Amino acid sequence: MGDIVRFVPKSELERARLIAEARAIYDSIFPPAAPDQVRQDGKEHVKT
Repeated sequence: MGDIVRFVPKSELERARLIAEARAIYDSIFPPAAPDQVRQDGKEHVKT
């Protein structure tokens, strides 16, 4: 009964959608990976 409904403008929804889409494109080009880890044999090893 005491729920609060927040109005979200169309422009804010569109902005969030565009940011998510851009982030997905960026991640497909530059996969997120820690710079101090190297993949070998399908396992991650931390360089020392």
